Amino acid sequence: MKDQIRTDNMQAAEKEHTLVIEGRNAVIEAFRAGRTIDKVFVLDGCQDGPVRTIVREAKKHGAVLNFVEKERLNQLSETGRHQGVIAWAAAYSYAEVEDMLEAAAKKGEDPFLILLDGIEDPHNLGAIIRTANTAGAHGVIIPKRRASGLTATVAKASAGALNYTPVAKVTNLAKTIDELKEKGLWFVCADMDGEQMYDLNLTGPIGLVVGSEGQGVSRLVKEKCDYIASVPMRGEITSLNASVAGGVLAYEIVRQRIRK
Repeated sequence: MKDQIRTDNMQAAEKEHTLVIEGRNAVIEAFRAGRTIDKVFVLDGCQDGPVRTIVREAKKHGAVLNFVEKERLNQLSETGRHQGVIAWAAAYSYAEVEDMLEAAAKKGEDPFLILLDGIEDPHNLGAIIRTANTAGAHGVIIPKRRASGLTATVAKASAGALNYTPVAKVTNLAKTIDELKEKGLWFVCADMDGEQMYDLNLTGPIGLVVGSEGQGVSRLVKEKCDYIASVPMRGEITSLNASVAGGVLAYEIVRQRIRK
């Protein structure tokens, strides 16, 4: 019993300096992205295809492989949705905004950034990072305050996109917008009282600003935006989840870029 407590304490201390990645897809994508995985915990007796892939990747990359009971996985889980697999990796490091602009330049593309103003729900943050990746955005920018960080829940909700999409954390979102305007970007924010998104020209170097469900985009940040875009509503409900609204607008930007 004392040995188990000692082991638990050591693992807890170690876990403070790692990112917990949960779920089969998230762990597989972490390996594919080349992330350094230190330990993998797998439900003992589970032998389906995705789990076999994870076991194979863990052995190939020298990760410590642990086959454990469900109770142990539940104890280690931070999301409650581990799907029988949990991995420990080095914590995600934040990118620099300049890195995102350089990535766009290397691809010969106009910068496309997504800025989040007050997104505190890690599920929404993860979903937006996933959308940013599939829409070809060059990065996501979040503020240091009033925002979710890169947690296990974010990693899982992103379905592996966090391994590929850079996230920068800035002190002042409004100031960052001013600095990016000097580099040629212009900004559109999502707001139900804005112009219909189909009537706006969303091509060129662009930053899409998405606010929280409760407060939306803050007044100061909204004043910095060049356009305010609304998503057409045809039903009885007149608002969308922040990640959904951001996704709809992101893909309108994609549509207009394709047609350009």
